[in-house]
Amino acid sequence: MIVSLSSVLLLGAVLGLMLRNRALGTGSATVAVLFGFCLASTGAAPAINEALQALADSLSRVG
Repeated sequence: MIVSLSSVLLLGAVLGLMLRNRALGTGSATVAVLFGFCLASTGAAPAINEALQALADSLSRVG
């Protein structure tokens, strides 16, 4: 758990810096994919899934 949390923080920081500096390319796409996989293995995954489901439900009611 500690390793996945630290890798999430590290990859999130790297991705944030790449987006801020507009250095978008295959490197940032790779970092984004790795960030997603690491984030999915943390305890935040269920909360993120619930939030995305709620957003999808509210958007389906609007349109």
